[in-house]
Amino acid sequence: MTPLSSQSAPMRLASLVTVINVLVAAGFSIAGLVSPRSILPAGYAPTEASFIFAMYAAARTIPLAFMALIAIYKQSQSALLTLGTLAGFIQLLDAGVGLLQHDPGKSIGPLVIAAFQFFAVSRLSRTARSGAE
Repeated sequence: MTPLSSQSAPMRLASLVTVINVLVAAGFSIAGLVSPRSILPAGYAPTEASFIFAMYAAARTIPLAFMALIAIYKQSQSALLTLGTLAGFIQLLDAGVGLLQHDPGKSIGPLVIAAFQFFAVSRLSRTARSGAE
């Protein structure tokens, strides 16, 4: 793997933001499987339905994290642009879930991560376009 110091600043930023994004998302889905109470709203008890929901969340976030880590390792700008954009949209949808639950913490956190993700992807995209010309 090429050292971070030899990568462009936009690639380093997109790599860092994307890895944080996907590991946080995968971490929450794993927490939902291991300790459902940690992600359920206060006063709710885990059920088989919440476990199934956590499995669905893990099914989307763990492969995304795995593929993003591979893209970062391989320094693939095109893959990182695609996966970073996807991860940003997933965070926006997670913020929507937080809004439906009337939980500011589950709305603001994903919105902040999505904003950083889209900023990083935008910078990387500009660099990729200018390098292609």
